Amino acid sequence: MSSYLGRHAQLYDIFYSEKNYQQEADFVHQLIIEFGRESSKKLLELACGTGSHAFLLEKYGYALHAFDYSTDMIAQAREKAKKHDSKITFQVGDMRNLNFQNEFDVAICLFDSIGYVLTNEAINSVFNKVYQSLKVGGLFIFEFWHAPAMLKSFDPVRVKKWKLVDREILRISETTIDIPSSTSTVNYSIYELFSNGTFAHLSETQRNRFFQLQEMLSFVAHNGFKTKIWFGGYDKSLTTIDAQTWHIVMLVQK
Repeated sequence: MSSYLGRHAQLYDIFYSEKNYQQEADFVHQLIIEFGRESSKKLLELACGTGSHAFLLEKYGYALHAFDYSTDMIAQAREKAKKHDSKITFQVGDMRNLNFQNEFDVAICLFDSIGYVLTNEAINSVFNKVYQSLKVGGLFIFEFWHAPAMLKSFDPVRVKKWKLVDREILRISETTIDIPSSTSTVNYSIYELFSNGTFAHLSETQRNRFFQLQEMLSFVAHNGFKTKIWFGGYDKSLTTIDAQTWHIVMLVQK
């Protein structure tokens, strides 16, 4: 599950600077209002990354306990917390090994991060641990990669550039698909090209799982959750799931 290590974690917020975290946090908040209790304020975040969703949700009054498997990502989140004057608890941890009992009103796992857990056994472990962590009636909101879109439309090679004041960053992503395991392997090659003519390079390989909708519903039911609703993204109008749907946001209840 290791990903976003070292310098890659430091560059993470640059790479996703165009991601609409505000829209996504607003969407999660509205789901909690609609399906949760009025007192739903204690929130557990799995795979929190550098905390971008967490800081926005904190503004709505949620008390957050946020985990990530990457020590380096948590280090970035804690540095950002100082600037935000945040009270969020950021902790290094494995979502497969949570150790809470009936403590949280809501759990979230966004940005397809449940896909970092690759095997059926491990995915069931995550759902089981989240179930134990939630109070009765608690909500679990999570996002996952949708298999049909991944299999039909993935890009074998993607290249993206960022121009900064003192450098350019080039990221090359090479993706392969393994159908039997429903996983993608992405090899990242990242170059920082500095204005003085020097450069730095890093590489990292990540594996992620993608899911059929019915497959995910089976995991949900197996672990005692009740499925309430799902969407083809962070928009309530996206109720149709088809082969062009890349991401599914699902809400289930204990």
